[in-house]
Amino acid sequence: MKEQTKEVKSQVAGTISTLMTVAFGLIAALAWNSAIQAIVSQLFPKGNDILGLLIYAIIISIIAVVATIVIARALGKPPVQEVRIVE
Repeated sequence: MKEQTKEVKSQVAGTISTLMTVAFGLIAALAWNSAIQAIVSQLFPKGNDILGLLIYAIIISIIAVVATIVIARALGKPPVQEVRIVE
């Protein structure tokens, strides 16, 4: 019974830790979102909203891909795992 209680407490602590990490990640992402939007709005006049949004989306996509590759390399994992279909 004590082992089950320890295991549950460990799982709860792990889950809380994960939630807190994700929350800080979200806050950082929102801060970067605002910063990049401000930069794009400075570079493009208000008349080019669609062009600005497109460039913003491209910048974010590039950052996401690069970050994924860097994190995967740091963890020693391939960024994309091969999926095999078994027939």
